[in-house]
Amino acid sequence: MQDILIPTPALHGWIERLFAAAGSEPLEARLTADHLVGANLSGHDSHGAGMVPRYVNSLLNNELQLNRSVEVVSDTGSIVVLDGQRGIGQSVAHQAMASAIERVRLHGVAVLALRNSHHIGRVGHWAEQAAAAGFVSVHFVNTVSSKPMVAPHGGIDPRFNTNPFTVAIPREDQEPILLDFATSAIAQGKVRVAYNKRARVPPGALIDADGNPTDDPGVMFEPPLGALLPFGSHKGFGLAMVCELLGAALTGGETSQPANFASNYGIWNNMLALLFDPARLGTSAFFESESAGFIDYVRSARKSELGEILMPGDAERRYRRERAQRIPIDHGTMAELDGAAAAIAAARGADVGPLSALALP
Repeated sequence: MQDILIPTPALHGWIERLFAAAGSEPLEARLTADHLVGANLSGHDSHGAGMVPRYVNSLLNNELQLNRSVEVVSDTGSIVVLDGQRGIGQSVAHQAMASAIERVRLHGVAVLALRNSHHIGRVGHWAEQAAAAGFVSVHFVNTVSSKPMVAPHGGIDPRFNTNPFTVAIPREDQEPILLDFATSAIAQGKVRVAYNKRARVPPGALIDADGNPTDDPGVMFEPPLGALLPFGSHKGFGLAMVCELLGAALTGGETSQPANFASNYGIWNNMLALLFDPARLGTSAFFESESAGFIDYVRSARKSELGEILMPGDAERRYRRERAQRIPIDHGTMAELDGAAAAIAAARGADVGPLSALALP
């Protein structure tokens, strides 16, 4: 079954109107739409519009909170700890990164600890915010939801979530190098998309409840539940542990333990971000020359059956060109999005209408 195509501006407008109807102030509604549609534009449908139903359920279950400002827990100049107060991540993470960027301008470096945020979505978005200001950033993020989804290397039972790791490196007159990935073999949202499409997932990503390898995404949604696997076996597991401990425990945020699980639909993120101004190293000219030479040398390798060598961030930029005018949404996700609009209409009395009504013929 072919995906439904929605004009990109129409999708943005619908999400913005939906969150305004839910109670978000105008800036928060716009930032949320910018981020979610931006994830779809980047090819990360797992973190795009398909998250809206989860957010709506979390809001109506009084987990997600709207219109929250970050609270300063501690501030020593170049190091700041902020509390997101369970606010919508697309707003509170934007506030937190803006604060960190200002500190880099003053001090050359900033350490940002953001805790107790609702889902901050595609972490690459925040790294791009830093790169646009000319700064390098490194992000360690953990995720706490109603249950863990990723099994540790050597184990069967899930004990943590997809804990992303992200790095952005700006380049003069060039697109930044952007490394952004979940420490699980695939993102949980990609499993959700596959489940909604009734598709399979790549081998090596999932195990069933007995620890047997499977490509059936249903094991993550239908009892008995299975688990995602870390990418790269012990290497992905090790990085996931680092993200949990640095992103959460060190920032004062909750780790993925039963006492901290969200009651139903909430997704809590904690993030440790390290930002610095590369110009203050005094190596800018050398960096631009040396990095360009190295990238050209890497690209000169003989091509495998994949046919091309992409730098980190190239795939997202390609998707943005391809999806500038329209975004594909599978039928299962579309039904959930229409249901989210109906739920907000029933709870808030403001009806933005079904997204499916905006589909291209």
